[in-house]
Amino acid sequence: MAEPDSLPITSPDQPVAADVVRGIGRLFARNDVWCLAEMPLRSGRRADLMGLDSKGRIVIVEIKVSRADLLGDSKWPDYLEFCDRFYWGLPPGLDRGCLDGEAFLPELCGVIVADGYDAEILRPAPMRPLAAARRKVEIERLARTSLRRHVHSADSRTVQWGSKT
Repeated sequence: MAEPDSLPITSPDQPVAADVVRGIGRLFARNDVWCLAEMPLRSGRRADLMGLDSKGRIVIVEIKVSRADLLGDSKWPDYLEFCDRFYWGLPPGLDRGCLDGEAFLPELCGVIVADGYDAEILRPAPMRPLAAARRKVEIERLARTSLRRHVHSADSRTVQWGSKT
């Protein structure tokens, strides 16, 4: 039985979300940013993608594949306290005009458009450095979650051991 935090993004729009994740993963990999999907945060929320760049800065990407999902998400600002950079990740056809509105804090958020093959940063995310102690805790949590998932994928019997955070 798979651990809940090891499951990929699932929704009625799963193929589109998976394509966006793949495209962003390729863009980030080319730029030495390595991500983990569905990363649980200490707040109880779950980041669609959370990763580290080559300088140890934390990036979170919130994936939205429908306008209703984008407009209906009022909890996304909670992610800002867990990252140095925050991006919206969207498929190419999605109307992203609302992301320029005040409610979406465009001065704090970048925008990436992605499909299953690649991605492009349309608006870079500004750097908002975390406190060093917070960054250390989050990097350790990300590393432990990544390693746990790696071990579980190699040996499903290990799922019964270890914490979920």
